[in-house]
Formats: sequence, structure tokens, C-alpha cells
Amino acid sequence: MRLAGRPLSVWSADLLVLAIVAIWYFAARRLPDFVLPGPLAVAERLALLFVDPDFLVHTLASTLRVVFSVFAALVIGGALALLQRAVPALDWVLRGGIVPFLSSFPSIGWAILAAIWFPAGHLSIIFVQVAILVPFCLINIAEGLAQIDREMAEMATSFTRRRWPRLWLVTIPLTMPYVIGALRIAYGIAWKISLVAELLGSSSGLGYVMLRAQGSADLTTVIASSLAIVVLFIAGEKYVLAPLSRRYASM
Repeated sequence: MRLAGRPLSVWSADLLVLAIVAIWYFAARRLPDFVLPGPLAVAERLALLFVDPDFLVHTLASTLRVVFSVFAALVIGGALALLQRAVPALDWVLRGGIVPFLSSFPSIGWAILAAIWFPAGHLSIIFVQVAILVPFCLINIAEGLAQIDREMAEMATSFTRRRWPRLWLVTIPLTMPYVIGALRIAYGIAWKISLVAELLGSSSGLGYVMLRAQGSADLTTVIASSLAIVVLFIAGEKYVLAPLSRRYASM
């Protein structure tokens, strides 16, 4: 069913959001700002995070770390998956040892180790994010490699026995849907763990902004920083990941 050219489900979602904001607005009027600031104050602070130079530097720092960490984890996970496929003897090492260890090691543990091992800054944050993201990328890409049709692989070998042309022209294109899947998973998780890492080991980023705001009971900035991450995630998903997913969906 459609109303004014839009599906009813879209109208329902919009009305739900408006209802939540209205409830928030009237609840905040009865409470002090350090308990629950109003939506207008939070919206103003959210805008400042993207336009005010003092805030924007922190927003950009978190964004660049997430992007670099996702790319690094994708490269490392992909390389390990290719190594696992090329050297079957390593399968038990990766699948039975490295992957379970990395997958189960707690995020806060990595954050504490990074705070001890590295000075506060970009390196410690990226280390935490990459350590957590690698197993997700490895599992997804390894599954994609396992799904490659044997006849397709044999046909590629019949054309050339050189590894690099087969890898570039056959293996990578066939696994791209799984690579995009790994990318989407890693991107979402990276934003979730970025704040934890920045709270413990950084003097910049949205996590640092939240920590500083918490110390002064500035709940407006805390909520605005959280919403900034939501905005950045949705923007990356809509304008980068979704187009890539549609492009390779038919492969």
C-alpha cells in the first residue's frame, strides 16, 4: 500500500521517529540537562561536531581511523584467507587456533593492552580495531574462496598457469560479494569499538570528546557524539557500501 507515492512502511517508520522525538522533548522539559537534554540542544551540538573546527577535528580523527582500520583488516584477512587456500596444511592453524582466539578475545582486553603497549594516539586505536576486525574479514573471505566453482578454477588454469593473472582475473572477482559482505560487517563493528578504544587510549576522536563531556556532566555532547557515529555509519552504508553491494550482487 502506498500513500502520496511512498510505501506505508516508510510512513510508519517516519511517524515512529517523530513519536520518539516528541516523547523525548516532553520528557526533557521535566528533567535537568545533565539528566536528559532536549532534542533541540542535542541537534545543535550534533551540527557543531561537523562544522565547528574544535569538534570537527575529533570527528575526522575517528572517521579516518575507522576507514583505515577496516581497509587494513580487509587486506590482512584476505591475505590470510588466500594463504589458507594456497597452503592447506595451514587450515588447522587458522581455523582451529588463530580465528577462535581472535574471535573470542574481549574488545576491552585489546584496548587495555594497546594502552599499555603503545602511546596514546592513532596507532593504539588502529591496533585495537584491526585486531578485532581481522577474524570477521578472514571468515567471510575464506568462505567466498571455498565457494569458487572447481570447474571455473580449472578453466582459469587451462588458460594460464601463472598465479597472479588467475588471482586478479578470476579469484578476486568471484569472491567480491563475500569481500563486500566482510566490508559491511567490519565497517559496522569498527564504529562500535572505536569509542571503547578511544576512551582508553586517545587524546582525539569522538570517544575522547565523550570522555571529556562525561567528566563535566555534559550529557548533551555525549548523546550528540553517539548520534554523530550513527550519522557517519548511515552515510557510509548508503553512499559507499550499498552501491558496492548492488554492483557485485549479481556476480
